[in-house]
Amino acid sequence: MAESREWAPPATGTSVPPGWPASADLHMALNGVGGFDWDLDLDRVHLDGEAQRALDVGPEEFDGDPRAMLARLAPDEAAAVDRTIKQALAEGRASWGAYSRLTRRDGRHGWVRLRGRVVRDGEGRARRVIGIVIDATDELVQAAACLREEDRSTESDLVLEVTASLARAVTVRDVTAALTGNRRMDRLGIASLFLGQVEGGRVHVVSDAKETSWVPELQYTRIDEEYPMSEVVRTLTPRFITSPEEFARRYPELWPHIEPLGPSAAAYLPLIAQGEPIGALGLLYRHKTTFSPQERDLLIALGGSIAQSLQRAMLYDQEHDLAQGLQTAMLPRTIPDVPGAEIAVRYRSARLARDIGGDWYDVVALPGGRVAVVVGDVQGHDTHAAAVMGQLRIALRAYAAEGHAPASVMARASAFLHELDTDRFATCLYAQADPATGATLVVRAGHIDPLVRQADGTVRVLPTSGGLPLGLSAQFGPPEYPVTAAELAPGDALLMFSDGLVERPGADLDDGVRLLAGALRDGPCGLQNLADHLTTVMGEPATEDDMALLLLRRDGDARSAPARRRHQHVAQGDPGALVEARAMVREAMAAWGMPGRADEAELAADELITNALVHTDGGAVLTLRLLPDPAPAHGEAGFPRRLRVEVHDLAASWPRRREPGDGELSGRGLLLVDRLADAWGVEPHGSGKSVWCEFHDAGTGGRDPGTPIG
Repeated sequence: MAESREWAPPATGTSVPPGWPASADLHMALNGVGGFDWDLDLDRVHLDGEAQRALDVGPEEFDGDPRAMLARLAPDEAAAVDRTIKQALAEGRASWGAYSRLTRRDGRHGWVRLRGRVVRDGEGRARRVIGIVIDATDELVQAAACLREEDRSTESDLVLEVTASLARAVTVRDVTAALTGNRRMDRLGIASLFLGQVEGGRVHVVSDAKETSWVPELQYTRIDEEYPMSEVVRTLTPRFITSPEEFARRYPELWPHIEPLGPSAAAYLPLIAQGEPIGALGLLYRHKTTFSPQERDLLIALGGSIAQSLQRAMLYDQEHDLAQGLQTAMLPRTIPDVPGAEIAVRYRSARLARDIGGDWYDVVALPGGRVAVVVGDVQGHDTHAAAVMGQLRIALRAYAAEGHAPASVMARASAFLHELDTDRFATCLYAQADPATGATLVVRAGHIDPLVRQADGTVRVLPTSGGLPLGLSAQFGPPEYPVTAAELAPGDALLMFSDGLVERPGADLDDGVRLLAGALRDGPCGLQNLADHLTTVMGEPATEDDMALLLLRRDGDARSAPARRRHQHVAQGDPGALVEARAMVREAMAAWGMPGRADEAELAADELITNALVHTDGGAVLTLRLLPDPAPAHGEAGFPRRLRVEVHDLAASWPRRREPGDGELSGRGLLLVDRLADAWGVEPHGSGKSVWCEFHDAGTGGRDPGTPIG
């Protein structure tokens, strides 16, 4: 039998081969281990020849800048290595290590391993980092080669495929899909794969490769509990289990849930990013009883790649949720109810873009039952675009609520955007509609024409005269926005939308509009269902733009008789015009079949005109409108026709009702209007205001006089 004994140094006097034992430099050079010396005070690093070869950096292009040492690594992983080093220095650790992918100049992909030792002075301050750089590609290849012969190619292919999929992963859902969507797992004997994410002191299982192994009770576990995922997160140490007996002994509470899956071994890996646990990976194997050192190293390296991808995905999801929340907060919280019309709105953020966009919609209730609807798009896809959108939406809403004409609303909004400290512009489509009559005024600023679905299902483009986008028109003299008049018949639906709904990269915009028109024609009758249908059909392809749409449909049983109007201007110091205004009220009441309330309306109009002439510096405009009876449209018997008396002036101050003393000669005008009219109020109107009152048809009833609104 051969004798076995330990090695001992040669006896004294025995000849020693030249150069023996070899120096440390020779050891490193012959084994492809490079070294670096990083002087932290000078912020300079020295790479020896082997380190330069491992990092694929030529001597002539490396000037000692530490950043150049990491420049050859994958960008995301270079940043992760940099954070690892800084964290080790800040936390006072003696050493650090990292694996990273590397793409060489000839296109080959590989891995490098970096490890450094921190040298500190007597006060504990880090002065130098001395370390090694190794081309780890062969190590990982050899680790894969040590797997069972029948699984050798499958294992390496799985790692490569998963790594490639993780490189493309954007969201947490993408990461789980890359891990659970690979068909090679069954051939590797993986019974199930679990991915957990650390959330608020708990491990949340966010994905499972096998539906049959999903355990709802274990979806959330505390980190301090005795479960394998919790343990590896708590200890930052992988856990390899090589028998069912070991599994049952270590985790008795979990084993009854795992035993039906028939595992023979398991591997649980902590997912660590920047030195902090962000999750855990669990793999259950069939017909496996051991993990070789190479297998363990390969799984740990794979866990590092998964951790970096998961961290990027978590940050993306957080940013996306924050951005989407900001965007939602800037859109209207509620849509007002508009008698005689139905409105549906939808917004969808971009699927591929990281940031939010500037698309918006808005609905503004106007006096007299009218409504203003808006769809716009601020240039850009970032938080600045969203901020500009929020300011522009509020300004445009204020101009509309003040009673400005559509062209004036758009011109003022363009001037407002031009005066902001921004280089962004915006396209916009603005419409004022009267559901009672169907009369609609449309103004377009560099936007897409709206579509109309008629009551019979026919879809047509509504050609609209347009001006320059908001913010640009003010740069070329006074902005001009022509107004297009249209009429919505009962049952017609107006569709306004942003270009994100129809625009696709590499496709013609007209093709997208035709596709939208087809979806609008074939969509369901219900307006809310129709909005969902359009969003689904047009949102199927992934897009880098957000989208907004607004549907306004006039009631199908609305009366088509237009409201009757009369106007009279009353100038300062013109008693004759005041007499003519009173006569116009009486004539209109007789012509419209409401002579019974002519005296009340005439007296109220006289008081409102007098107040405007006495308390303002300009004249006044009297407007009479007979609003049609909406009872047939809503099935409410006894709801009267209404005569609306409006007096417009240019003063910004609003009138207030007061109780005059016995000796005062004025102050009773609004008290008189309050007693005579069925309702009264004050509304902004352009640069001034409008004081109004209403009289219901005496033949159909109304409220008791003296109850003001507004």
